[in-house]
Amino acid sequence: MELNREHFRAIIYYNFQRQLSQQECLAELLSVFGNEVPHQSTISCWYGEFKRGRVSLSDDPRVGAPKMAVTQENVDAVRKLIIEDRHVTYREIEVSLKISKTSIQKNLHEELGVRKLVSRWIPHLLTKEQKAARVYWCQKTLDRFNSGNSKNVYSIVSGDESWIYCYEPENKRPSAPTKIIRSRSVSKKMVATFVSKAGHIATIPLNEQRTVTADWYTTICLPKVITELRKISPERRIILQQDNTSSHTAQKTRQYLTEENMELLDHPPYSPDLSPNDFFSFPKIKYRLRGQRFQSPEGAVDAFKNAVLDLPANEWNMCFENWFERIQIMLRKTIVI
Repeated sequence: MELNREHFRAIIYYNFQRQLSQQECLAELLSVFGNEVPHQSTISCWYGEFKRGRVSLSDDPRVGAPKMAVTQENVDAVRKLIIEDRHVTYREIEVSLKISKTSIQKNLHEELGVRKLVSRWIPHLLTKEQKAARVYWCQKTLDRFNSGNSKNVYSIVSGDESWIYCYEPENKRPSAPTKIIRSRSVSKKMVATFVSKAGHIATIPLNEQRTVTADWYTTICLPKVITELRKISPERRIILQQDNTSSHTAQKTRQYLTEENMELLDHPPYSPDLSPNDFFSFPKIKYRLRGQRFQSPEGAVDAFKNAVLDLPANEWNMCFENWFERIQIMLRKTIVI
């Protein structure tokens, strides 16, 4: 049986009524429950409450505090948020739904069974079919591109979207002076970034809307990517690698790719660890921007673009070499049960 806080409070109250001292109460709890027991300061606090005549073991309601809500309504709301944006943060969910971080954690991990992988929420456990899809995709991609040694790798254009924030806090390091870690600013803008083995191709901000749609993707985003590619080589073959979001898989998008003679490199579900932008571009560039504060989302996007352009060509080449190494490792590790 797993004891919660109220269970321990009941035992503390029982020991208080037995007139045990706080030290005796703690010693008795430790002898029975080990490291699961409350801290000595907690026992002292509750002894003080009981001396003042308190009999309730529940937490007092706090005015203005976030709701502790693990309801079906909130589970559905959190599910909708992470489906709309796989990069959504705790802070954004908290602000949107007005529920506590503890409730968010329970909704995400206990009710929905998801975890963060390369800054994206994905299911804790892939189904047998999803694992099989990863194995099939890995083997097919390795065979097609000769484990990354084929010249056709230079035709691959990897694209994905991510939020760019006006402020990304720095990480705490034990060896560094103490720093205040602030919440991310709500000011942000989504960008779509496209890269290849030869380098960065284009970064297109999502203006005047918050959600990537098939209409924006095919009338604004992809045409700019094609224009940049045609500047380099008018007859260049384009193999587009992207994930399975609705805007990428929509019929309108597929029709556009066909009309533009762009070949689609499919992607296994819930596998951001197998996407160059997810495991390399976005983490690397955002790390460089940590601690910098920008006056506007547009300023943050400009800084992101400049940081991308500053990356030397050999790093992009290494990124795609590492990509195929990852595929080989994932193929060995993924076991279909």
